[in-house]
Amino acid sequence: MESTAATNVAPVPEAEGKVEQNITPWEVESGESGIDYNKLIDQFGCTPIDEALLQRMERVTGKPVHPWLKRGLFFSHRALNEILDAAEAKQPFYLYTGRGPSSEALHLGHMIPFMFTKYLQDAFDVPLVIQMTDDEKFLWKDLTLEEAHRLTYENVKDIIAVGFDPRKTFIFSDLEYVGHMYPNIVKIQKCVTTSQVKAIFGFTDSDNIGKYAYPAVQAAPSFSSSFPHIFGRNSNVRCLIPCAIDQDPFFRMTRDVAPRIGFLKPAVIHSKFFPALQGPKTKMSASTPGSAIFMTDKPDEIKRKVAKYAFSGGRETVEEHRRLGGNCDVDVPYQYLSIFCFDDSKLNRIREEYSSGRMLTGEIKKELVDVLTPIVLEHQRARLAVTDEVVKTFLTPRRLEFGKN
Repeated sequence: MESTAATNVAPVPEAEGKVEQNITPWEVESGESGIDYNKLIDQFGCTPIDEALLQRMERVTGKPVHPWLKRGLFFSHRALNEILDAAEAKQPFYLYTGRGPSSEALHLGHMIPFMFTKYLQDAFDVPLVIQMTDDEKFLWKDLTLEEAHRLTYENVKDIIAVGFDPRKTFIFSDLEYVGHMYPNIVKIQKCVTTSQVKAIFGFTDSDNIGKYAYPAVQAAPSFSSSFPHIFGRNSNVRCLIPCAIDQDPFFRMTRDVAPRIGFLKPAVIHSKFFPALQGPKTKMSASTPGSAIFMTDKPDEIKRKVAKYAFSGGRETVEEHRRLGGNCDVDVPYQYLSIFCFDDSKLNRIREEYSSGRMLTGEIKKELVDVLTPIVLEHQRARLAVTDEVVKTFLTPRRLEFGKN
């Protein structure tokens, strides 16, 4: 059994005199070179996604794995092999992911887990539940409860615009739905002590008691009986959770508690952070408009942000750049292209041209603008089609369809 007491998320020491790496569900800080994901794997005790696992996913689904798996954006997991075992045995499982509504619009970093979850839903043909944690944002942010709830509905429109199947997708607000999950929430709460919560999440005596109680709310959707209208009150269906690595403490706690209350442990698949335009030290922030490309940005704004803010791996002068070439390892335009340009040959050409110095900083930024603009505009078109009636459909508790698995 995974020990809850061993899940402390204290900062990882760096070399003397350098900034420590500190990853929690609410704060991401790194050293000068960005997040060390190998350290996180060791610290959190998760498992790297290797080539053998990717090949198995292709065999099980009969479909190519997502480019984000091949390129290492989704890089580690807990018990993904057990989900593949279930799929091969034609046993049911479901997906669970979520969003904390704290801004009017989502940015590109917010979109990644939903776009990837859409791939998983299509590849495995399984139900999906999406938790909107408006209660969490009220407890942590300077938001009224009413504003957090309103932002839920705005963010839901962005999520639906990704293209989820309404026959297989249930989206819920904690403030509206928590009563259905409450039996499981209190079971979880009874299994976790105050000292364990402090060790896992770094809470202090000055934190409000809502923060101490909240982790059980995020854990509860991992158990299928939290959705009696979908699975039944006494069900015990496997769950796979795609999320960013900073959310892992919640699910390490959940996996420790699960067998003690008679439930299967959820499996988890982790993504790396999408870097801010300014560089790799932190993840994007909805509260810092210049750090991110938002899904509401117009083409001119995308072009302006990339030109002004996107950290460059180019050299000080054109002559030096021609001679030494650009550094793709730190160049934010290239890093964004490696996520959103799915054409391998084009991406390889850009890397070769930029690294050799034949492509200049302005040119690689233009390549990025040309890739991002159609993605954002298509999302805006899809969101316009999301009516209040469509939102109501997704948020109404109901039975979901199960596919071939």
